[in-house]
Amino acid sequence: MGRHGHQAFGMPVAGAMDTFSLQAANLLVGNDPSAAALEITLVGPQLRFLSTAIIAVTGGDLSPVVDGNPLPMWENVLIEAGSLLTFGAPRSGCRAYLAVDGGWAVEPVMGSRSTYLRGQIGGYQGRALKDGDTLPHHRGKDFNQIGYRVMQAEWVPRYRAAVSVRAIEGPQVDVFSAAMRERFFTADFCVSLLSDRMGYRLEGPSIQAVMGKEMISDATALGAVQVPPDGQPIVLMADRQTTGGYPKIATVITADIPLLAQAQAGHRIRFVPCTLGEARAALRQQAEVLRSRIIARRPSPAEVS
Repeated sequence: MGRHGHQAFGMPVAGAMDTFSLQAANLLVGNDPSAAALEITLVGPQLRFLSTAIIAVTGGDLSPVVDGNPLPMWENVLIEAGSLLTFGAPRSGCRAYLAVDGGWAVEPVMGSRSTYLRGQIGGYQGRALKDGDTLPHHRGKDFNQIGYRVMQAEWVPRYRAAVSVRAIEGPQVDVFSAAMRERFFTADFCVSLLSDRMGYRLEGPSIQAVMGKEMISDATALGAVQVPPDGQPIVLMADRQTTGGYPKIATVITADIPLLAQAQAGHRIRFVPCTLGEARAALRQQAEVLRSRIIARRPSPAEVS
C-alpha cells in the first residue's frame, strides 16, 4: 500500500499502482488486504510453484495460464506443487496482481514491503524479479478456513481504451484561466509512451498557466495533475517525487486511480469534474465493495494444474 510518513525526508510513497486490485487479490486468498503481492506489468513472468498454494490473480487480464489451462481471475484457485503459471498477451488493462495465501515473504522497509525501484529498496532485494529467483511465501490459512471466494462479476472493474476519471480542483487551479480549465475538463488526452510508475504523461491540447513569477515547489499528492511549461499534463502516480514546482490544475480522486493505472500508452483519458464530497463517497463505496462483494460461492475451490 506504500511507504507513508516519510515524504518529508524525500522518500516517495511507492506501493501498488492499482490498490483496489491488490487488496482484492489478498482478500480472495484470506490475507490482510495490504499483504505483499506481485505487480505484473504487461509482460508476465513464468512462475513454478514449489509447493501447493492458494492464489488469486486480479487487475488487468494478461492471459494467465496454469499448465496450459486458462486461470480464472478475481477468484481464489488451488495450485498444486510443480504447476507452471505463465502470462500472455494483455486482453484488458496492463497490471495484474498475484496474491498467495500467507503473503509473499519479503521484509518491510520503512513500514512497507513495496519495491521502490529508483531507490532500490523494499520488495525482493529492491529490484524486479529475474530468472532463477526463488520467492518464499508465509504459511497461510487452510482452504477450509478460507473457502472458495470470488468477486461478484458486476463489481469486477472493466478496463477500456477510453477512460474517464474524476478529478477535483488542484491547489493552483487559479493560475489557469476559465478557458483553460474548460479545455482541460472537455478534451481527450492520450497516454504517452513516456509514462511510468512515477507519472502518466499525457498528450493533447496545450493547457497554459498564467503566472507572474516562478512557483515555489510544494508537496505532491497521488493523482495530482501538474502542468509543465509545454502545456502537456502529467498525472503523478505511486512512485511520484515528493515535491514539485509545476502548477497543479487538478487531482484525480483516489477511487479512480486504479482505472488510470490500468491505462496503457495510446489510451485516451478524459477528466470529469468532481467535488470533494463525491470523491469521499466514491472511496467509501470502493471500500464497501472490498468488504461485501467478495463472496463464497462453492464448497470447494477451483483447481488448475
